[in-house]
Amino acid sequence: MNKTALRALLRERRALIAPESHGFSRPTGQGRRARGLSQHQVDQLLHRAIGTYHRLESGSYPNPPASLLRDVAQLFGLNEQEWVSLCRYALLQEPPGPLHPSSGKEVPGVWQEAVDGVRHMAYVTDASWDMLAYNDALTAMFPGRDVPGNIMRWMVLDPVGRRTLLDWHNAWAPMVLPQLRGALASRPEDGTLRQIEKEVLADPETAAPYDAGNPYPHPDGDERPLLHAEQGPGWVTMCAAQPLTAPGARLMILVFHAGAQRGHTRAPMLRAH
Repeated sequence: MNKTALRALLRERRALIAPESHGFSRPTGQGRRARGLSQHQVDQLLHRAIGTYHRLESGSYPNPPASLLRDVAQLFGLNEQEWVSLCRYALLQEPPGPLHPSSGKEVPGVWQEAVDGVRHMAYVTDASWDMLAYNDALTAMFPGRDVPGNIMRWMVLDPVGRRTLLDWHNAWAPMVLPQLRGALASRPEDGTLRQIEKEVLADPETAAPYDAGNPYPHPDGDERPLLHAEQGPGWVTMCAAQPLTAPGARLMILVFHAGAQRGHTRAPMLRAH
């Protein structure tokens, strides 16, 4: 626990909330009065035992439950980046999921301009793998230049996707399906992801590898065979990143090399000198 940073974050945000906005009257009389909600008022609003919030803000609450942190974050109106900071300060780990269900569903419009400026195939999806932005290089990869609306559904369920992703049963499905399971673990109420899961479980070719429960593999740096609609068969190396304001959204840059030879299998790691 980072007590100093945790205390500073919570005090600052608590001071911004007027007690009157939650039906409390501000004390009158002489003497200095601190701005914002009192610690006792926070306990009342969160329906917690008196002293609970004081323990959290003072750093004397080891391993506070995520439910308490979430309630405090929502009461204080934290954004997703502040939510990440709160969990890191209080638990020394990443949040168990987004603070708001709508988070990860949109990114600033400048991301379209950003992917347009990438030479390689590039796209941005939201937390449900719905396509938000992509460049012309990516369009050329798909047969008929028909870019799918949801890239996860295309990768695991679409017959065209299974033909495009070469050696689909071995090189793609066992790696992609755990990503769906991992996303649902943090977004269990996501309707789009639930529908894809339903379709996956109804398909014999995807149900078994999905039920296997393999560990969640991150695709960053992975290289897999792919049939490019215009350049033919080759190997694609994936570079993955995340827009910081949209947890669960992802930026993918796909570096493609046509031919039978792998492109980056032995590429060295980049390190500062």
